[in-house]
Amino acid sequence: MLDHEGKEVPGNRGYKYFGAARDLPGVRELFETDPTPAQRKTRGELMKDVDAEYYGYRDEDDGVLLPLEAEYERKAVSEAVQKWRTEKESRVQQEEEEEESIYTVHNEEVEDEENREETEGEEGVGFIAHVPVPSQKEVEEALVRRKKMELLQRYASETLQAQSQEARTLLGL
Repeated sequence: MLDHEGKEVPGNRGYKYFGAARDLPGVRELFETDPTPAQRKTRGELMKDVDAEYYGYRDEDDGVLLPLEAEYERKAVSEAVQKWRTEKESRVQQEEEEEESIYTVHNEEVEDEENREETEGEEGVGFIAHVPVPSQKEVEEALVRRKKMELLQRYASETLQAQSQEARTLLGL
């Protein structure tokens, strides 16, 4: 109910229906109070019922999962072994192709005929009596170069190596 100023009259709690008018279909919903929302559970109440089964620690107890896991594990191991064998075979084949026989003789023309004594064997294979042996200084330089390359490959990135190689080619080194 409203007074002459349009304000609600105190004491009537905001409704204008009395008696049997309250039972009308549209009015009945106005008087029904909304049900209170369900209380939310706290984190402690939610975690109270969590046990080992929730985390899956009891899956092995039913006896179904273990045989399935064993079968998949056997398959995975056999596939890994097969993959390893094929990679090993390919690596061995590549190494055999890359290896150079140390016993083959390369026919290089030596300008100094005095240092070279060549004799023909029974099978017609040339035998070189004098093979040039590197000096101690040359061996040390070769070892230092090899050690530098190993350290560069180990610690320098690919882009840094490419940049340094490009700089060397530009400088003519």
